Amino acid sequence: MRTTATALLVLLGMASTAVAQRKQPTQEQLRENLAAKKENVFLKNAAWNFDFEKVKEVAQKEDKRIFAYFTRSYAP
Repeated sequence: MRTTATALLVLLGMASTAVAQRKQPTQEQLRENLAAKKENVFLKNAAWNFDFEKVKEVAQKEDKRIFAYFTRSYAP
């Protein structure tokens, strides 16, 4: 039992090291991923605004709520 637990800890340590060392995307790749995300059909079917400061101003002026969609497909 102790050997199994030790082996499991070693494997978990190796896996976490591999994840930490994986290559991070460049800023250019992140920009390309964002541009591709903005081409998605569900984003094309509505008048989305990606400038949060402007959205806050409009929401306050028009007394409306803000719907925010967050994703990590283009962020490290």
